[in-house]
Amino acid sequence: MRTPSARGPVAVGMALCLGALTACGGGSSDDRARTGAETASPPAASGGTGGDPSAPPSGAPSAATGSLRGKTIAIDPGHNGGNDGAPSAINKQVDVGNGHKECDTTGTQTASGYTEHAFTWDVSKRLRKLLEAQGAKVVLTRKNDTGVGPCVTERAAIGNRAHADAAISIHGDGAPKSGHGFHIIEPLPVSGGGNTKIVEPSARLGEAVRDAYHSGTGIPYSTYVGTKALDKRDDLGGLNLSTVPKIFIECGNMQNPGDAAKMSDASFRQRAAAALDQGITAFLSGR
Repeated sequence: MRTPSARGPVAVGMALCLGALTACGGGSSDDRARTGAETASPPAASGGTGGDPSAPPSGAPSAATGSLRGKTIAIDPGHNGGNDGAPSAINKQVDVGNGHKECDTTGTQTASGYTEHAFTWDVSKRLRKLLEAQGAKVVLTRKNDTGVGPCVTERAAIGNRAHADAAISIHGDGAPKSGHGFHIIEPLPVSGGGNTKIVEPSARLGEAVRDAYHSGTGIPYSTYVGTKALDKRDDLGGLNLSTVPKIFIECGNMQNPGDAAKMSDASFRQRAAAALDQGITAFLSGR
């Protein structure tokens, strides 16, 4: 994803979006994504194998089993694997609450070709497993990493219909390669007040996830956007249209060699998922 607005229109071939947000996914026959009905998903992309010596060896520990029983969490893996081949669907304009933007975008990728949609799908599956181990009900906004969309409007609606106690949209940024680090995007109230009630709890969710992700992964705060890894925006349909507490996280800059090496490593993605689990749990438990 890239700031200040959503990624540009889909191009033929894999477009590098250096300006926006929406994220990605993957899955296996015994690890199925839920979007209302359970559907088997294809294997996730593994990415690279390089380690991340700066991050804790096992990431943040999982919270106690059953501590999230009765809670519902919506996970939005940004983008989708089929977006690049469906420009007419993805470029369709939709109402994002205070204007119109593309239905969805293709996302970015590392210099070696590891895509944002594969990264976000893999992290989302790992996070879902950790949250479900605590007794939470988890809904995903897409069921695999081979489809198209859904539009940002539907991504928000899925969390709203589930009456989620917390929602998170997972991304990797496509900023200039000189910038590095992660940041959280929180909602600003939009004209008409549709998301006004969730602005304050979303800010608390953002701080809890920020602290856990920083501690659990060793990734520094973003050097190129936000204040202490926190940014606020009113141009993202996923936040503007949400009626439940929701944030976006840019887990790192996929254009930066150092961040890209970490994000391409499966062991880092597990640490990232464990850290997100810890942050969501802290928010929902009032810590």
